[in-house]
This record gives sequence, structure tokens and C-alpha cells, in this order.
Amino acid sequence: MAGPRENGATRPDTMSIPMLPTPRATVANMAGYTPGEQPKPGEQVIKLNTNENPYPPSPRVLDAIRHVDPNSLRRYPQPMADDFRTTAARVHGVRPECVLAGNGSDDILQIALRTYCAAGDVLASPDPTYSLYPVLCELADVRFVTVPWSEGWRLPIDALLATKPRAVFFANPNAPSGTVVSIETISELATRTDALVLVDEAYVDFADDNALSLVARHDNVLVSRTLSKGYGLAGLRFGYAVAHPSVIEQMAKVKDSYNCDAISIAAAVAALDDQAYARDCWARVREQRGRLTSELSARGWSVLPSQGNFVLATAPRDGNAGAWYRSLKSHGVLVRYFDKPGLRDKLRMTVGTPDENDALLAALDESHKELLA
Repeated sequence: MAGPRENGATRPDTMSIPMLPTPRATVANMAGYTPGEQPKPGEQVIKLNTNENPYPPSPRVLDAIRHVDPNSLRRYPQPMADDFRTTAARVHGVRPECVLAGNGSDDILQIALRTYCAAGDVLASPDPTYSLYPVLCELADVRFVTVPWSEGWRLPIDALLATKPRAVFFANPNAPSGTVVSIETISELATRTDALVLVDEAYVDFADDNALSLVARHDNVLVSRTLSKGYGLAGLRFGYAVAHPSVIEQMAKVKDSYNCDAISIAAAVAALDDQAYARDCWARVREQRGRLTSELSARGWSVLPSQGNFVLATAPRDGNAGAWYRSLKSHGVLVRYFDKPGLRDKLRMTVGTPDENDALLAALDESHKELLA
């Protein structure tokens, strides 16, 4: 139906104009999280930008998926992923009541934040660290306060506590640096505050130590884990928390009713249960990490000692890491460039298979000719 005429023109019926809903001001004004670049379908690249495990998951994982009972797909899954909790408790030497499963460790981070931080509370982190933390805080109207790492990438305990936080989050090994905070230092932080101390151990499988022992010593320590890195299951989305049972009990109130599906639970049980396979993969990654560090250093890059499955390297000479990133991409190799203060002269490179690392080093040599000739 035509609308009324004005000056000889037909005005559209206002009832037919789409009315877009208005988002919250916080959402409208925020940038959101920027994931690492994903190749286009069919694009042949060496993908070393998002810290995925270069090796496939345990064969037991695929076997478990193939043998999922069809009836488990028509029914809701276990609300608390009890099969996984039992396996994780056995592997880590804790009680099942100390374990909470999540849809990736990002789910665990969000559940923890929503459980312990209200609007206006402070969540403190050393900077730089995992860039999802500020996004989760913005969504919850929680104040995200950062303090610089102390010299030598040491945890700035006094500065963190000066923010009067309700929670302190940090990755250990840290992303993007690969550096680690000692267990004694984390224990000191937990002793000096009643805030939740969340130790994000996404990369801990490639490190020399972990913070699980602190859960028995400090009621306010929560260790977050993922199967995305060490177990080669980034595409599955499964993570978990280990903490005092009272912490897990409160977080269980906040999580989605069925946050882990039946297939992911079965796969996660199989992955965690095959420790021999996983540890072999971790050892191979550590070996290649050492090799990559040496090769980069020989080419004039300054490489931080890393205990993750990646290295953070400062570009040689002019330090124009953005130019190196673009050059490597033109040669079919994706790495991660962070265009932010303190990181603009650096690239984060995931440790790949020997062949993938060969390709990275060959591309770096070609880029060297182009950029530093």
C-alpha cells in the first residue's frame, strides 16, 4: 500500500521501515575480541598464529566420538560432565568436587568473573596478557585495571593489590610472552588477598611446573585449563577449572545448564585419559621450541624464554614487526602481530611441526632479503 504523497513523491509507509533494536551502550561502544586470522576455505598456508597444537589429538578421541551412543544425542548431556570430572580428578589427584567443566576455558573465565565480580568491581591483570579479559569485563560492567609487569616479567604483586581487586586474572605461562610466574610468587599473592586468584594455565602442558598444588593450600586460587592447546582439541571447545569445592559449587550456579555436549564430554575423557600420547606430543613441541628459539636468535631476532607452545620474538634492526608479518603472509606463513604498545616490534610465532618450522624459517630468510637488503 502506497504511503501519502509529499511534493509529488511517494513516502514509504513508516510501518514497513525496519526498526533495529538498540544494543546496550557498552556493547555498541566496545570493539570486542579479535581472534587470530583464519585461512579461507581451501587456502594453503602454514598456520602459526593461534597457538594450536601441531599434532592431532589422541586416536582414542576419534574412537570415543565414533562410539558415542545415539541415545546420548537425543537426551540432554550430563549437567556437570560427571564422567570428565571423575577422569580429571584421577589424573590431577583431586576430588571430582574440585572440577568444573566448561565450553572451552573461555567459558570458565566468564563463569568465574560472573560468580565473583559485580558491576563496578575491579578485576586486575598484569599487562600484557590474554586480550579476552578486558572484553569479558566490559560485558559485565566490571572495571578492568591493568598494571605493567615488573622488570623481567615478574608478577607486580603490590601494584595488583593496590587496585583493591575482587579478582586477579593472569595467564601462566603468559600470553603473548611465554614467560612464567613461580608457584611461590602465586602463593604469596593468594596469601595477601581474599580476592579470587585465577591462574589461566592454557599453555601449562608445555611448561615445567603448574599451580594445581596451590588449590589445596589456598581456598581463593582457581586454576583454569583447556584441551585446545596440549591435547590438540581447539576445534572441540572444552576446558575446565580446578578449585576448592566451595568455589566450584558457587560457579556451578552461574554456568549454563548444559554447557558441555555429550560428544565433547566423551572426547575430553578420552583425551585426558591418554596421558602417554599427550606427553609425547608436548615433548616434541618443547624440542621444536628450543630449535626455533635458536634459529631465530641466529637470524638477529631477540626471543624471550618461553614455556608455551609459541615464542615472542622482537624483530631485528628497525623492529618493524608489522612489515615482517605482512612479508611472511605473502610467503604463505601466518604468525600473530599485535598492533599495541609494547608489542609493535614483536611477532608471536606458534611452534609447528619440523616441516612447518622449516617453512617459517625459509620464509623469514626470504623476508630478510626483502626488508633488510
